[in-house]
Amino acid sequence: MSQVARNLIDCDDGFLIRSRYLIHDRDPLFSQALGSILRSAGVNPVKLPSRSPNLNAYAERFVRSVKSESVAQVIPLGERHLRRVIGEYIEHYHFERNHQGLGNRLIMHRSEESSGSGSVECRQRLGGLLRYYERAA
Repeated sequence: MSQVARNLIDCDDGFLIRSRYLIHDRDPLFSQALGSILRSAGVNPVKLPSRSPNLNAYAERFVRSVKSESVAQVIPLGERHLRRVIGEYIEHYHFERNHQGLGNRLIMHRSEESSGSGSVECRQRLGGLLRYYERAA
């Protein structure tokens, strides 16, 4: 497990290199040894309270959406390909996907959005896996 921690904080390509906190559940894999290795790199591990399943419900829902709407439909050919798929999904999620919790609105709007009376066009990402509709300028 200590090798995994060292890989996470590796100065060249570590996942946690620019992070100040690592929020984790109470899995036994997050041991005191792992915590001390993370602290030595300036990353403060924060353990979630016990019996709090809804504490990270937003993160869990986002991960479930990423998995079901993109990653589960694609066979990643490597880490770079997987990062591209997730990056495309995040762009789609923030700028093109309607959200029921927001009254079927977008999270963020692009400045070049038109509200004219042009035709509605179907746009797509990831080879048609993610589709959205936009009014032509």
